[in-house]
Amino acid sequence: MAEIRRSRFSAEIDGDFVVLLIGPRFNKPWLLPQILGDLGGRRRGMKAMLTELAAHPEKGLLGYRMGFPTIVQYWRSFEHLEAFARDPGDLHRPTWLEYFRRDTRGRTGFWHETFLVRAGEYEAIYDHVPVAGLAAAGRPVPVDRSSSARMRLRTPAHLGNGHRMRGVGRP
Repeated sequence: MAEIRRSRFSAEIDGDFVVLLIGPRFNKPWLLPQILGDLGGRRRGMKAMLTELAAHPEKGLLGYRMGFPTIVQYWRSFEHLEAFARDPGDLHRPTWLEYFRRDTRGRTGFWHETFLVRAGEYEAIYDHVPVAGLAAAGRPVPVDRSSSARMRLRTPAHLGNGHRMRGVGRP
């Protein structure tokens, strides 16, 4: 088990970066062996891809967190992510093409969301947990009890006033 950092800390990362959220959808869970095959299996699936990327930091993967059903990945840039996704010599492209050639009969789905994050426009707080997530992709930094989300975001106070996120609060 990972060592618990017995303090409050935040995350710092140099420059812009990309967050990719990705996950499978088991539409027919009683067909789990076929679903796992649809998703590349042990040799070509997501875990194999991430292990290969971790062995080659020049490809731009800064870190990841395997969850279920959501996997969080941190990338140096969108260009790095796109290059990996399109390179026929990496695991992703041939696995992806095979997925689309298969007739999964609706048993398997997947989704992903990509976020481009500008330097300093993120916030993270951790308290008495192992270093993980953005703190592992970048570096953990100590914070004191007076630290606030706005301070960690380095966002001027006027930017948050009167702005509403698109789609929030709508039926």
